[in-house]
Amino acid sequence: MNTAEKPAMRVRDMTEGDSIRLILAFAVPLFIGNIFQQFYTMVDTMVVGHSLGDSAIAAVGATSSLYNLLVNLAIGMNSGYGIVVTRHFGAHDQEGLRRSIAGMMVLNMAVTAAVTGLSLLFLRPLLGYMNTPEAIFSQAFTYIAILCGGMLSTVCYNMFSAILRALGNSRSPLYFLIVSCFVNIGLDLALVMGCRLGLAGAAAATVIAQSISALLCGLYTFRCYREYLPRREHFRQIGPLLPDLLSTGFAMALMLCVVDLGSTIFQRANNLLGEAYITAHTASRRLMSIMMQPLGTIATANSTFVGQNWGAKKLERIREALKKVIGLELLWGIFACCAAWIFGGALVRITTGTSDEETVQNAVLSLRLHLSFFPALAVLLCLRTTMQAMGRKTAPVISSCIELAMKILSAWLLIPRLGFLGTCVTEPVTWVLMMIFLIAAYWVQNRRTLPLPEPSPRPSHV
Repeated sequence: MNTAEKPAMRVRDMTEGDSIRLILAFAVPLFIGNIFQQFYTMVDTMVVGHSLGDSAIAAVGATSSLYNLLVNLAIGMNSGYGIVVTRHFGAHDQEGLRRSIAGMMVLNMAVTAAVTGLSLLFLRPLLGYMNTPEAIFSQAFTYIAILCGGMLSTVCYNMFSAILRALGNSRSPLYFLIVSCFVNIGLDLALVMGCRLGLAGAAAATVIAQSISALLCGLYTFRCYREYLPRREHFRQIGPLLPDLLSTGFAMALMLCVVDLGSTIFQRANNLLGEAYITAHTASRRLMSIMMQPLGTIATANSTFVGQNWGAKKLERIREALKKVIGLELLWGIFACCAAWIFGGALVRITTGTSDEETVQNAVLSLRLHLSFFPALAVLLCLRTTMQAMGRKTAPVISSCIELAMKILSAWLLIPRLGFLGTCVTEPVTWVLMMIFLIAAYWVQNRRTLPLPEPSPRPSHV
């Protein structure tokens, strides 16, 4: 088998065949990978909680929204760039594919340098602004500073993963992620419990593991997908594609970062409630992240399906698949809701190792209220990723602005008046409002004749 034949065996053309089978086949590796990642996060919380106590969990929780803001900038931009790559792949435009990947690489390096420098420069003022309690400030600063210093590894892994997924390969990023998770867990045990490095050890373990996954994913991409990767001349030809890459990448990043900016403001108000409530909120968020994985992975797989079919100008195929995907998402949302009400207390105790009954009760309250509204979250995720993949950037960004507004309103009115109950009800109400808005936006767009992308040449060798 020659080199040129190898990549073709590892790509998945989703413009032909049964839509739901293609989406599920693409989603399963994503789901397994996310479960491994969430499993690591849960183990990390257990190691930190059992070894360092509730204050360490509170320190991690007090910085989580800030770190998520930075990580989601990387994820959002690469997801946006990946949409452009996916469209060129679906249209069988080889030269456009190479130029879009070249632009993706250049933009990632520039943004990473800027974000890493600015985040480290303004870290202390940001933690102060977020009302991080003095008792955990030092631990929180050490933890987030190490993670920010390792942003390059996070960006590189997401970049190479986005390239592979745009070409229909969701399995290979999974394998590298699994390796990373096991390395992460091993280093957690060695550095936190063995070497007694505290939260600095937990953060260092995360950065090292992410660096390994980025290196493996990059080497695999360059070895097995060389036919699809840019040559030197393609880097000089990225100018015409930069507006599309930047607008799509920043639209995705803006959407996620607006959400996380709201979460940062929201967490600032929640941090004033005290360490016990921060711990309860962190525990419930960890469990919600696990239960949210099927919703997110199916929606992500659907976005790749939509991107390829949009490039191939198959709009009816996109509409039919969306109905089936929403049905699957609703079933999982109902299941997650039932699980929260039946097993909530046991899950919180296992995850945190806390013996404080008030913390457990508050975490269970948060878990039950949030998961009861998972069906609304399911619908909004499906609609948002579909519109993004079709190049409809405005409505998803506006929906994120709705979330930002609701979290600011909650930090200003609900949490000061209702306490932790205000923290628990903010997101469920926000999900319902976002869902209603996106249903209306999608319906309006579907009532119009949507312009399809310009036709591209279809070289026979792709």
